[in-house]
Amino acid sequence: MVEIDISLMGKDVLQLAFDNCIRCSTCKYSYKGFEPSCPSGEKFLFESYWASGKIRIIRGVVTGELEWSEDLKDAIFACPTCGACMDACQAPHADYIVDMIEALRELAVKHIGPAKNQELLVSRCEENYNPYGEPNSDNEELKKQYDLPDKANWVYYIGCTSNYRQQSLRDSTLRFLKKSGINFTLIDEHCCTSPMIRTGQLSLVKDYMNYNIAQIKNTGATKVITSCAGCYRTFKKDFEKFGEEYDFEVFHTLELVKQLLDDDKLKFKSEYNKTVTYHDPCHLGRHMGVYELPRAIYKQIPGLKLVEMRRNRNFAWCCGAGGGVKIGYPEWSVEISKERLEEAKETEATVISSVCPFCRTNLSDANDNYNFEFEVLDLMEIIDQLDIEIVK
Repeated sequence: MVEIDISLMGKDVLQLAFDNCIRCSTCKYSYKGFEPSCPSGEKFLFESYWASGKIRIIRGVVTGELEWSEDLKDAIFACPTCGACMDACQAPHADYIVDMIEALRELAVKHIGPAKNQELLVSRCEENYNPYGEPNSDNEELKKQYDLPDKANWVYYIGCTSNYRQQSLRDSTLRFLKKSGINFTLIDEHCCTSPMIRTGQLSLVKDYMNYNIAQIKNTGATKVITSCAGCYRTFKKDFEKFGEEYDFEVFHTLELVKQLLDDDKLKFKSEYNKTVTYHDPCHLGRHMGVYELPRAIYKQIPGLKLVEMRRNRNFAWCCGAGGGVKIGYPEWSVEISKERLEEAKETEATVISSVCPFCRTNLSDANDNYNFEFEVLDLMEIIDQLDIEIVK
């Protein structure tokens, strides 16, 4: 047996999978209607692409029974790490499957490198601190535009996708936070590191985490809020996994909106007379267990009719953007989203909405590529279209 050198996974958890994964195929389907749940397995139709197969790959490379080769790359990296396998699996290692896949990727990067184009997630960050390779924004112009202080109780951590790709979501969130009356500011962000962690490329991770913690600390803030499901998951779970401690609380914007509604401080003064279906982001849903919170908000918006897709909540079909798939397998990524939009069409909704800029990006790309004619909007963009009153 070769030495196990995986920073995100201890020997005990690996042994747990080795002892308990019997390739029963439960990870291939949701138990609600016995529907396919794994985008990777359904696309490639080969055991190695399902979770059970990936566990066998882990066992093989760890024990030395399987040699590293380029032939393993797609089986390891062509997976959006959506977590549907975790939800379906009934074995004791179920909660650790995505961790194991990410750990396998860490090993693969060391031995055979990342999937095609995924190395750009690191090289672009090295140059510009974001995975899109855009010139870094220190957010000073936004601070001036929204008249934000240097010191504040809250920090809005925008996230790379909202700041460089989904600026409508960013601006809708900024306007809402200003209206809400909370004392907040922005920082010069480095990538939260989620794209690098998901693809097993860890060289910058601890430095970037420490940088962001220091930037937040410099503001004096005790609370951080983000409108990105990926950033939320990374701050709440991955910082601890990498041993990075902080003394502030982390919230998704949903949590602030819901708290204001519960306290009768947020009043919707106009109607949104459209039929909306909600797409559960994997990083907020299966990864963090947040399902009912967004639905509770949609249901309180006057005029809005919320309808559910066939697969929803923990059974939701992934949008296809996560786990490095968007950059590594861009055409397939949009195919995954097409299947989601076909489900949305069955509901007769005219708007598909989510609370994740990554989901918004990929659903929009599929919507345009396949001419579905949906409006694709984040919840914060819907709220931004309403007249609201904040009761002080």
